[in-house]
Amino acid sequence: MSNHQQNSKKNLGIATTAIHSGRHQTLERENSLPVFLTSSFTYNSAQQASDVFAGEESGNLYSRFTNPTVTAFEERIAAMEGGERGVAMASGMAAISSVFLGLLSAGDHMVLSRSVFGSTLNLANNLLAKLNIAVTQVPLSDLTSWKEAIRPETKLFFAETPANPTLEMVDLKALCQLAKEHNILVAVDNVFCTPCLQKPLELGADLVVHSATKYLDGQGRVLGGVVVGSEELVMEHIFPILRNAGPTLSPFNAWVLYKGMETMPLRMERHCENGQKVAEFLNQQPLFTGKVNYPGLPNHPQHKLATRQMNGFGGLVCVDLGSRERAHAFINSLQLATITANLGDVKTLVTHPASTTHAKLSEDARLAAGITQGLVRFSIGLEAATDICDDFAQALEQA
Repeated sequence: MSNHQQNSKKNLGIATTAIHSGRHQTLERENSLPVFLTSSFTYNSAQQASDVFAGEESGNLYSRFTNPTVTAFEERIAAMEGGERGVAMASGMAAISSVFLGLLSAGDHMVLSRSVFGSTLNLANNLLAKLNIAVTQVPLSDLTSWKEAIRPETKLFFAETPANPTLEMVDLKALCQLAKEHNILVAVDNVFCTPCLQKPLELGADLVVHSATKYLDGQGRVLGGVVVGSEELVMEHIFPILRNAGPTLSPFNAWVLYKGMETMPLRMERHCENGQKVAEFLNQQPLFTGKVNYPGLPNHPQHKLATRQMNGFGGLVCVDLGSRERAHAFINSLQLATITANLGDVKTLVTHPASTTHAKLSEDARLAAGITQGLVRFSIGLEAATDICDDFAQALEQA
């Protein structure tokens, strides 16, 4: 029995789970997870090889879909999310693609929030259309729109909450209840919150998706993705995509993610603390009055929902400067924040979504998703909050 199986029977705190789940000590008695950099595995006999491939004996088959280091990472994130099984992928988009391809067939229909990562929208609008899978995009927070979009052939609701980059939210418990009334599965992109701040499975979701590249790693080092859910759903629909299509997470990347997650609860506390301080600072600046978007601010339209649904308000802060020119001028004047499209790093990061992550969308599609030319997204890091605020203040003066 693995440590994950043993610990899952106890009501351990999230920080304890992050450190002690997914532990598999070898005969070398190492204290830190080893990296199994091997493509294949050996057997003591031809019969044992046959038994393992037939599923009659446990064991690793081939690192494209079974590797001890990757398995440890899968067990750790599954334990933290409260799921039975995780399947790791090469990237967050590989994980999302596997959910779409694993759960949907030609003739099916999916309801998708229009406030999601740009590549998710492109995937839904382009690839799924080629496969004769219909997609209806709806406002994330409008449950009436979700209900009205349901068809007899609707098989999946897919939402990202809080959304990228608008930080709009949906009442997950209500959305999942609506889905269950119509026998529809719900998959939730939990990348902004991590299981430290939000657990969609506990609120009724069937699957949780992560770009592990973000907060799970926490230092911008590697790519990775993962899907978590019930043993039956994940192994029947998601695992076959990994095994046969091969969007494989490398063992080294899995090791980096596994180790990064050990400090994730502590990091998320600091991200939330700094995010709140920075949002409050920006909210006091005349240029940003009424245009600072952060769930922890009382003037956020869904502040009460965030308080009820999340254990913290996260490290993402958005502001709207009114135009692309003013947004670029402000970004270019920053000295501490790093200009990059990533998020979840220990460093404070900044990007202009309309010209980067969502640039391939039409202007109408961007505006429908709430992404204006003046929108600037900050991923607040772990620096001293006063230093981040000072950098923003000087950039405002320069811009």
